[in-house]
Amino acid sequence: MKVDLPELIRRAAATAEDVLHKQIPVVQARSEVNHAKVLQAFQSEQVMAYHLQGTTGYGLGDTGRDVLDRVFARILGTEAALVRGQFVSGTHAIAAALFGVLRPGDHMLSVNGNPYDTLEEVIGLRGEGQGSLRDFGVEYSAVPLDLEGKIQYPLLKAAVRPNTKLLIVQRSRGYAWGRSLSIVELAELTQFVHQRFPRILVFVDNCYGELVETLEPGDVGVDLMAGSLIKNLGGSLAPTGGYVAGKKGLVQLAAQRLTAPGIGAQVGASLEWQRLFFQGLYFSPLTVSEALKGAIFAAAFWQDLGFEVTPLPEAERTDLIQAVRLGSREKMIAFCQGLQKGSPIDSHVYPEPAGMPGYENEVIMAGGTFIQGATSEFSADGPLREPYILYQQGGISYHYVKLGNLLAAMALWKQGLLEV
Repeated sequence: MKVDLPELIRRAAATAEDVLHKQIPVVQARSEVNHAKVLQAFQSEQVMAYHLQGTTGYGLGDTGRDVLDRVFARILGTEAALVRGQFVSGTHAIAAALFGVLRPGDHMLSVNGNPYDTLEEVIGLRGEGQGSLRDFGVEYSAVPLDLEGKIQYPLLKAAVRPNTKLLIVQRSRGYAWGRSLSIVELAELTQFVHQRFPRILVFVDNCYGELVETLEPGDVGVDLMAGSLIKNLGGSLAPTGGYVAGKKGLVQLAAQRLTAPGIGAQVGASLEWQRLFFQGLYFSPLTVSEALKGAIFAAAFWQDLGFEVTPLPEAERTDLIQAVRLGSREKMIAFCQGLQKGSPIDSHVYPEPAGMPGYENEVIMAGGTFIQGATSEFSADGPLREPYILYQQGGISYHYVKLGNLLAAMALWKQGLLEV
């Protein structure tokens, strides 16, 4: 697709490519380490063609499902994992983990502010009488990050109660302008908690963070984590699903919530998903590295066009999300409608703001993906609220991300929303 670009956009793209070129060696080096880790996990578990075949009905004796669990556990640095297509989203996987571990009267503490929008109703910050943790007597409180986006340990220590059972940490920025948390910071937090409060569990929402760095939360002692398969670890091939990983006993508790007490992880057909889960996982170091290249380009591109961005182009990255502060509803809509034109599916469709389950505000989303909502392929979205920030995620290839951003800028240009 040839795009005739105004000089302003052409110059910004050239600047962004120069910035990216300097960082490619770092991205490639990390991708190589992660590819070797994934390959070793496959080989250590002796994955065979037989394991790629799915099961039906109850899924009893599904050895492929069990092997996939062990492969994931190796990659994530944990004792066990629960990888299932029956998880409808990352939020579902997180909810299963939280409901599996927490009991009435327990207290859960978030250490980096309130979590992502879709968890608000799971916790009970919004909605009543629909089975939230709050409805079941689980208490919740949050400690904000400081002005530099770092964990405030004095406040954390003061917020711990006698009934505090679990600390929840969101690794990515979600729908927030603040920074995401690195593996080094997660290691520091986990060590702090386990030394001073050994009874308290550390849980990480790992969405968008997998394989961005060369270590995972499990490698630094995190007790439990969860994420989605239509993000990083699905490699753009997984058609649905999510995972929970961590200490064996805690993963088993999550499995009892996914299915039913007494059934746990032993039942659940893998249907036609199995090969795609294995294959997508194997491809994921490549797709993650391509998404990182696209995010670096997008950061430099929009910054050169005069917009605030986070992370900054040269920043260390621990997730795939690139945020751009657009400043108005009109710019968010134009951005998404332009980006949509670079999609392989529904490129003729004009995204419009709409309400979505789990979100308090209207949300606009762009991304014509083969798998509905698969941010591993490439998408951009955000809630329609001040200060009107759009969040880009994923990207199956750098060129795909670059073109989408160029078309988004063109849409702003044509509507007179891009300042010269």
